[in-house]
Amino acid sequence: MFKRIYLLIAVTILTTAVAMAQQSLDVNFSGLGFLDNREYKAFIPRSRTYSGTRVALDFGLKLDSFNHFVVGVNALHEFGAKPFFGQVDPVAYYKYESKKWLFNAGMFPREGTLSNYPRALLNDTLRYYRPNVQGLLARYQNEHFTETGWIDWVSRQTATDREQFLFGFAGKYKPAVKGPFYISHYFLLMHDAGAEILLPTDRIGDNGGGQIRLGLDLSRKTVFDSLSVEAGGMMSFERTRGVDGKTPKGFVASVYLSYKRFSLFNEFYTGQGSNIIYGDSYYSKPTYNRLDIIYTPFLFKHVKGQFIASFHFSPGNLNDNQQAFRVSYDLGRKVLKRFRDDK
Repeated sequence: MFKRIYLLIAVTILTTAVAMAQQSLDVNFSGLGFLDNREYKAFIPRSRTYSGTRVALDFGLKLDSFNHFVVGVNALHEFGAKPFFGQVDPVAYYKYESKKWLFNAGMFPREGTLSNYPRALLNDTLRYYRPNVQGLLARYQNEHFTETGWIDWVSRQTATDREQFLFGFAGKYKPAVKGPFYISHYFLLMHDAGAEILLPTDRIGDNGGGQIRLGLDLSRKTVFDSLSVEAGGMMSFERTRGVDGKTPKGFVASVYLSYKRFSLFNEFYTGQGSNIIYGDSYYSKPTYNRLDIIYTPFLFKHVKGQFIASFHFSPGNLNDNQQAFRVSYDLGRKVLKRFRDDK
């Protein structure tokens, strides 16, 4: 009896000591440089060049192997713009991470959490101009299944500003861990509740969409480093309460392959055009095909640089194109100081 008590006490002391020893102060530096030229006849307002650099610096207080507090900034400089940093986004969040669970609360990076959403639902300029999620995110994963739920506050309600937030969920299921087949799904909805002082023409709106895809990962069965094929359905939800509502539907299919430093991505959509506010405008067309040719000249542990030539085909506009170079870097979290709890 006493031996068991002593053993329990010893294990408790050892566990506490290990947890205390794991407390640390760390730092992370990351960034993105981009030059993205778009020649769009289908959407003249978006036919422009996006260029700039975004840098993020944050400090973290790691309490133990699960709990982490992070505070920092993420700043954007667009080439030629004044002042130098035209947009500075604060970073401040709590993070819990275990083998199966991830939970973020606060203002945390979009990259690595929601960056896998299809462009039809979340367009690719968000990584340039809206790098953070402001809200909550929870993710559960095991070897067969991953599911993520989140909410992102866009605008707080005031007398003149509308209350707007996004929420959604996304996941993937693999029946066999080493098998090629998987099912993935993505959903989001923006709720627009209006300002505190409503004008006679104001209406509450809901706008969003979702996709369900069946996929095959054939990377282990071909000469390519990576090869995946997906096909499925897409539906959007566009409603102005008290006025009208639409639920356009369509079919979407994509192929991705890579060999060494070269990659190809092709996506095809056909159906009723969807007008998703944060989605890519090309999916408002009844038919759309996108082809990306990607070359990765810089590929190191902390640095990745890519040239992307994109070709967009939609009714009446068969020569829209895009040329982009992006270099991203992430030095990873570096421990500045380890310390023990004063207690």
